[in-house]
Amino acid sequence: MTPEEEIVELRKQVKELTEMVAYLTKKLYGQKSEQTDPNQLSLLKDNDGVFSSPEQTGQQSEVTDANQVPAKKKCKKTRRETVSRHLAVKETIISLPKQQCPQGHQLKVVGKKFVREELRFIPAKLYREEFYTRTYKCETCEQADGMAHLIQAQPPVALIPHSLASASLVAEVIHKKFELATPLYRQLNDWQQLGIKLSEATLANWVIKASEQVEAVYDALKQTLSKQPYLQGDETPFQVLHEPGKPAKSKSYMWVARTVMKCPQQITLYAYANTRSGAFAQKLYQNFTGVLQCDGYSGYNLLEGRITRVGCWAHVRRKFYDAAQADGNMAKSVPLNLINQMFALEQEWQHFSPRVRRRRRRSRTRKLLKRFWKWIDMAQATPKSRLGKAITYALDQRTALDRLINMGSLDWSNNASERNMKSMVIGRKNWLFSTSPAGAKATAIWLTLVESAKANQINPREYITYLLEKLPQHPQFFNLAEIVAYLPWNYTNRNRKTKNKIKTAA
Repeated sequence: MTPEEEIVELRKQVKELTEMVAYLTKKLYGQKSEQTDPNQLSLLKDNDGVFSSPEQTGQQSEVTDANQVPAKKKCKKTRRETVSRHLAVKETIISLPKQQCPQGHQLKVVGKKFVREELRFIPAKLYREEFYTRTYKCETCEQADGMAHLIQAQPPVALIPHSLASASLVAEVIHKKFELATPLYRQLNDWQQLGIKLSEATLANWVIKASEQVEAVYDALKQTLSKQPYLQGDETPFQVLHEPGKPAKSKSYMWVARTVMKCPQQITLYAYANTRSGAFAQKLYQNFTGVLQCDGYSGYNLLEGRITRVGCWAHVRRKFYDAAQADGNMAKSVPLNLINQMFALEQEWQHFSPRVRRRRRRSRTRKLLKRFWKWIDMAQATPKSRLGKAITYALDQRTALDRLINMGSLDWSNNASERNMKSMVIGRKNWLFSTSPAGAKATAIWLTLVESAKANQINPREYITYLLEKLPQHPQFFNLAEIVAYLPWNYTNRNRKTKNKIKTAA
């Protein structure tokens, strides 16, 4: 290598290291969201908007161009919008202590006037329920043969044999852990104040044993999910302390597969695995033959041939956002601005039907896409720089990304599955790990039921209580047709029918 070539190479390394230091400094001390400044104008003439909210949330807010009319300010929510109309109402009428006028004449009630309303809270409480079975005797049979004929009523099957746990009690433990992200050990004081002294091991045992009762519903959701034409997937590290053959600090993984937002029957399925290898991806999607939207992780490559793989523009955007942040010229980033315009259009079309959305993408997004790839093909960046890595990632995903133009059923990004994974990650920051594979499997089951209930607009705690009350009463082996009745959307229909019957009776 000549001295001149060595100088060029050293300058290149200095530039890469300087960029790396700037990037890590902003990651450590700068803002955490991937928000771009809405007041900065793009160098592009037809800039329709930019990302102006954190990409992780999957929400894109509308941003106007300099020539456009400013967006209307959103009105504040009224009390009627913030308080659920399903809340029970108790009327308290304030009467005069002495129903007499100042002259001592008797008053007559002529009406009432609304003054204000308040929300009252009823604290949770525990009570013991003791079960007895009634014993009956048939005197006629006894007179006939002279022998006592005793018949006893059959009690309902216990949720967990020889345990104090009831469906409502375990459902509350599940609600606190998997909805409120409260670890089991932090729940102990609350339960003690309510009148029961428990141990963390007891609560963990309840969570695992109860998950076995609802595992049939989990399996039915998994089977239903595999029949969908479109799915989204993601995965994240998850620590299990007592994983056979692995040290406590090693990484296990939680995988998520979910239906797309346009699907009427929403399913979010979590699956625990001790590996991130493509072999588990093959196992998870073994009965699926449709279209899968995921990131660029190579573990999904083993699925090609059976499924059609589609990319995620949020992951692409994140790479170019990091490059623009390290470079310090956010507003001048051509690829970032083009992607922002794509997302602005998607925000506008999010409630359209798949057919209309596909047509809009072909007519408007395709033009932005051509400009994006043209810029990529002409760009010059060192491979190890942030921009070089972003370009390499985009080129590797080019075919998968371009497929979205013709698939209106799929969103422009995989943010829906990332939001579901974020629910698990928030919990993981609190409970940190699972002690055993059985606990990790139970976590996957309960997260599936909780997130699927949320996606179908039903109360997870009420749904789980219902499952824990009904499923133990079934035989150990019952057919799929019986299980289908307990899936979230059928639970919703059941509740709707019950409410209609109550209204009719009233």
